[in-house]
This record gives sequence, structure tokens and C-alpha cells, in this order.
Amino acid sequence: MAAPDVHALPPHPAPAGARVHATFRFYEELNDFLAPQRRGQSFSVPCARAATTKHMIEALGVPHTEVELILVNGESVGFDRLLADGDRVAVYPTFEAFDVTPLLRLREEPLRVSRFVADAHLGGLAHLLRMMGFDTRYDNAYADHEIERLAAAEHRIALTRDRELLKRRGITHGVYVRSLRSPAQLREVFDRLDLARAARPFTRCLHCNERLVAIDKARALPQLPPRVAASFERFSACDGCGRVFWEGSHWRRMQGLIDELLAPRRVDCAAPAREATR
Repeated sequence: MAAPDVHALPPHPAPAGARVHATFRFYEELNDFLAPQRRGQSFSVPCARAATTKHMIEALGVPHTEVELILVNGESVGFDRLLADGDRVAVYPTFEAFDVTPLLRLREEPLRVSRFVADAHLGGLAHLLRMMGFDTRYDNAYADHEIERLAAAEHRIALTRDRELLKRRGITHGVYVRSLRSPAQLREVFDRLDLARAARPFTRCLHCNERLVAIDKARALPQLPPRVAASFERFSACDGCGRVFWEGSHWRRMQGLIDELLAPRRVDCAAPAREATR
């Protein structure tokens, strides 16, 4: 990723009534949201008078949740910065190649705990995030306004493939998910948010999102098929929906994905992960 452009030209205040033009340059994956002719290059656009950086960035197609840093004429600014005629605006996604901590960030503080709310198209991803131990709200009946409300009220990161959802003012933290298949989506979110250190596989119910607790075999027996009772000794239960889990075939299938996501860190996934009959 290119270093931030700190040598841009100073602004030229526009006379009253004059039209405001600003030059924009978007970097790295933010170009995916732009019209093809605007990708990878600077371009000038007319702006509404009193337009802010957030207004124009989103008008050009980029959700504000995808943006980590904005430089206007070489100065780091927030989403509420009013644009002046001649402004040069450089817009960056999350940085990986160099440290930008001395620069002003757009959000007051990161979310200390990674909680999620997923839209109706990401049910598979929501279940996989729960499998990895992350508190993830999901209901395929959630409307956009409900996702916005949950994101704001419960300090959740919104996950979606709908860029318009991420433009809602109440969503301060979000991820536009590019991949189409849920395992690839999980890898994408893990890489984007550096989740490996916070993962606690098989500690949350895949169905209702509540935490699992270890229980002894005697308590689990009434819900176990005979073959399971004869083959397994460790069990967990969900206090929310009452389901019982054990280290069955689902646990073994998922272990490869977990090992890949958490490598080179070794994780002992001692808690079970297959649902018993109720």
C-alpha cells in the first residue's frame, strides 16, 4: 500500500455562490467500490456546497465503515470536515504495511470486544463466527434499521454484502464482505479484523448464540442417542436453548478450518461441537 500523501496542494476557498470541486484518490481495496473509470487514479468531482468528506466519499460509492484514514491537503481529518474548492482528498482503508498511529483516526476508539451483527445473507458466516466463539447476532428477518440499532446499542460490528447498509449513520464499525462462500468469508473477516487471538472455538451455541458450559455425562444422557452415549465422555450444554454438544463428526470437519485460521498458534478445542437430539 502506498504511504499517505502528505504533500497535497493547499485549498483554494471558493467565492460565495461558486461551485466547489475537489480531487479524490482512493487506495487499495476501496477502489472496488468505485466506477471502473475512477479506480487507481485521481479524479475531480463537483461537490454540493457544505458537503462533508463523509457525504462525498459515500456519494462516490464507498461506505464510511471501510475507511480508516482521510487526508485533505495532507492533513488528517474526520468525516465531518467541510470540503472547499480545490481540496485534494486521499482516502485509505485499514493499514497493514506501515504504522499510522501518529495520525488522527476517524473513530473515537476501537471496539474492545469483537461482537457482530450479520445481515440476512450471511447466515453461514454468522454460524461459523459463533463456532469460533464470537458473539454474533443473526436473524434472517432483521431489517436494515434493526441491524443499525443493534450495532449502535450493543457496540457491534455490522457484517454485510450491502454497501448501502454500511452507509447508515448509526453504524460506526462494519465490514463489507466480498467473498461468496461462508468459509472464505470467515477467513476474510479474520484477516481484516485480526481475530485469531480472540477466538475461543466451540464455546458458543451455533443456534442461539449463548455460551456453552461443560456438563457431566449423567446430565447429558437423557438427550443422547445410544451410540453417542457409548462413544463420548465430554459434553457441553447451552443454557439458552438446552441443546447438548459433543466432539462428533462436525467437530472433526471444522477442526481443519480452525487450525488454518489460528496457525501457528496451537489451540486445544476441548469443548464439544456436535448437536445431540433434544
